[in-house]
Amino acid sequence: MALDPQLQPLVDASNAAAAELPSIWDQTVEQRREAYLALAALAGPGPDIERVQDLHIAGVRCRLYEAENPQGIVIFVHGGGFVIGDLDTHDEPCRQVALESGATVISVDYRLAPQDPFPACVDDVWAVFQAVSADTATYGSGRIVLTGDSAGGNLAAVVAIMARDAGLDLAGQLLIYPSVDVLDTSPSLAEYGNGDYILTTDMIDWYAAQYAADPLDWRASPLLADSLEGVAPALVVTAEYDPLRDQGIAYARRLAESGVA
Repeated sequence: MALDPQLQPLVDASNAAAAELPSIWDQTVEQRREAYLALAALAGPGPDIERVQDLHIAGVRCRLYEAENPQGIVIFVHGGGFVIGDLDTHDEPCRQVALESGATVISVDYRLAPQDPFPACVDDVWAVFQAVSADTATYGSGRIVLTGDSAGGNLAAVVAIMARDAGLDLAGQLLIYPSVDVLDTSPSLAEYGNGDYILTTDMIDWYAAQYAADPLDWRASPLLADSLEGVAPALVVTAEYDPLRDQGIAYARRLAESGVA
């Protein structure tokens, strides 16, 4: 099908901005972070929410969102290749999730590579999940869902496996076009990573170089985990023109084959 017309202006703006920048390999990390923040700002401000509060959980900076009478907790992990993105780049979607889900949303400002390479961000998200799981009354009420986009989807998937292994309750995992296989060579990478749809194969390689993870470590590539049996029920969302599409599909299939709802 054709690209969603709501997305076309975002794609056009991103491509125009990219044309003004040097090659990804000649850019600094700060340039990438500033460009991502500018791209996120195109979405405009999110809806007003009854309560928005910055706080620290297990030593990790987070932002809490609550609409009226929240039920349940959503831990949100932002994307950005483990290198870019923060609480502000994903403020608008977190407000939307809080408003439309009726849950308390906790956005995690995990440490970023290359200053803090793998597995620092895994440790941060896991620490926040454990702290919230141990004291849900402080941060909301009800059961917990983990969600994230792209690199955040990777971290949500990884922590879902860690939660299973630790015997901690997790109601569900919502993985939004997740990055789950560092060694992925699937057709969607070649077909859509050429620069027409924001994310490129060069960007993916650059992010991986900054992250400095062992590609065979399941905490970097959860698709390679020995077993996915018994992890929390999952909803995996992919996008047709996304270079990461096929690895998301592969992960969803492996979840289903493992008996995960």
